[in-house]
Amino acid sequence: MADEQPNPGANGAASNGNGASTGNEPQVATLAQYIKDLSVESPSAPQVFQWQEQPALDVNFQLNVERAGEDMHEVVLKTEVKAQSSNGVHFLVDLSYAGLYALRNFPEEAMGAFLLVEAPRLLFPFARQVVAEAIQNSGFPPLLLEPIDFAAAYMAQMQAQQGQQGAVAGAAPSGDDSGEA
Repeated sequence: MADEQPNPGANGAASNGNGASTGNEPQVATLAQYIKDLSVESPSAPQVFQWQEQPALDVNFQLNVERAGEDMHEVVLKTEVKAQSSNGVHFLVDLSYAGLYALRNFPEEAMGAFLLVEAPRLLFPFARQVVAEAIQNSGFPPLLLEPIDFAAAYMAQMQAQQGQQGAVAGAAPSGDDSGEA
């Protein structure tokens, strides 16, 4: 067996060549993940368990990011699931699943991408499990939510914002009142 040499830079931190961290590289840490709010309802129980019709599902997601302190942000993934048929509502689940992230020396231009893409991507599998178990514990078969492409949603949001800014800039008066082009 070969002798193993310790690698001081192996923890992902940048090194200045002598094994010491430079101290100003971007650092991210997940401080906590938690259920912030959970509501599960089966308003038509016990009759719902005799219904034969398959319910239609309505699933909605929403992200909320708030500063929680210096270099800390809370990202909340809100998930709403409603199952309803012509007989009535089978179940409702409303989950706010959150993560607390410490971001140090993080470039401002990368902050949005991390908080709106990477952080929810890290939260989603846990939120999906909470939803599946809540529905199953209500007497229904578990529902496995389809993965979400947070990167595509973020890019669409950025393009929409750029389109709005372009429309506003295009509609702004040019200062030339002559009416000539």
